[in-house]
Amino acid sequence: MKRVADVVIVGGGMVGALTAVALAETGFEVALVEHARPKNFEIDQPYDLRVSALSVASVQMLDALSVWPLITAMRACPFRRMAVWDGATGTETHFNSADIGHSQLGFIVENRLIQLGLWQVLETAAQVQLHCPAHIEHFSARRDGIEVVLDTGETIEASLLIAADGANSSVRDLAGIACDGEAYGQHALVASVRTTIDQQDITWQRFLPAGPQAFLPLVGNRASLVWYESAAVIDELKQLPLQELQSRFEEEFPTRLGGLQQIEAVGSFPIRWGQAQRYIDDRLALVGDAAHSVHPLAGQGVNMGMLDASALVQVLVEGRRKGQDAGSQRVLRRYERWRKSENGLVIKALDTTHRIFEPGAAGKRMVRNVALAGAASVSPLNRFLMKVAMGLVGDVPTLAHGVIPGKTS
Repeated sequence: MKRVADVVIVGGGMVGALTAVALAETGFEVALVEHARPKNFEIDQPYDLRVSALSVASVQMLDALSVWPLITAMRACPFRRMAVWDGATGTETHFNSADIGHSQLGFIVENRLIQLGLWQVLETAAQVQLHCPAHIEHFSARRDGIEVVLDTGETIEASLLIAADGANSSVRDLAGIACDGEAYGQHALVASVRTTIDQQDITWQRFLPAGPQAFLPLVGNRASLVWYESAAVIDELKQLPLQELQSRFEEEFPTRLGGLQQIEAVGSFPIRWGQAQRYIDDRLALVGDAAHSVHPLAGQGVNMGMLDASALVQVLVEGRRKGQDAGSQRVLRRYERWRKSENGLVIKALDTTHRIFEPGAAGKRMVRNVALAGAASVSPLNRFLMKVAMGLVGDVPTLAHGVIPGKTS
């Protein structure tokens, strides 16, 4: 069977689904290819292991697309303060959204619920074809369009193919686009826990010689703990009985967080950074993890991907207004110049932060102490760093300001 669309998106996760919703909202006919729909939400279901710290900019995108109320009707935890400190020296920095006139710095939300909120909109959008479950088998770019063949036997004709299928992108591989990058030699242990006190307001991150530790608040007395260490240590921790692992957490994590009542789930993943050498090809654009991956210590991965999506949508809308082909290199190069440079700066900044806090000479300790001390007061630097984390600095797409591109009201 042959189908027709303006744009085919492969990958219906958070970034791919956001791209689809935004394009449909701006009048594009979209075909979304995804292997599995997100599971429905039940009020008493356990918390998912994978959560994201959504920036203010990402929330404004979701709100403009009428998705954010669907997410908050499920579960979302605002955080207004951040505490960051060097576990070796005790140097500590605090950030508070009230200091820059905002009610919060962001929200901690389970990844599946972000995806589910987007899918609830997609499933009612007249301009979206959902191909699920389905996988891409191959594609062929031509002068006048691109043909995408699915494992369901369907073929989709479009002007543009968007790869939003993650760090191990099959579309990127089929296009022969190489990635630069490096594995850090660390893994992250992630645990969903129940605490003795409510965790509603603050996130914290402590840097230790072996790697950072983080505590992310969830609704009520729930939280997500993240422990970065060598792969061998993380594997050892995962093998412990839950009661022993709980004891290790209580030994390592600050008492100010309250005690742990229960560990509900545990998982792990490796840490690396990567960036595709090209974000575009013939009638192809990469977004999100298909284009880049970063150290998760600042929680910027999904926010960077959402900025990719909103920038690409804006470029496509502007190109359509000028009568340009959505899949033309003229249009796509504008997207690549915009986002590849912006993402490169974030990747470099996070890589530098990781290396400053690695075990090393006194010079590194001095650098990180100066950096933390410089941001410790309500200073221009402190305010600037908060705005960066909130996604309010740089060349920000209009959707990140809560305005759908091409719409006047």
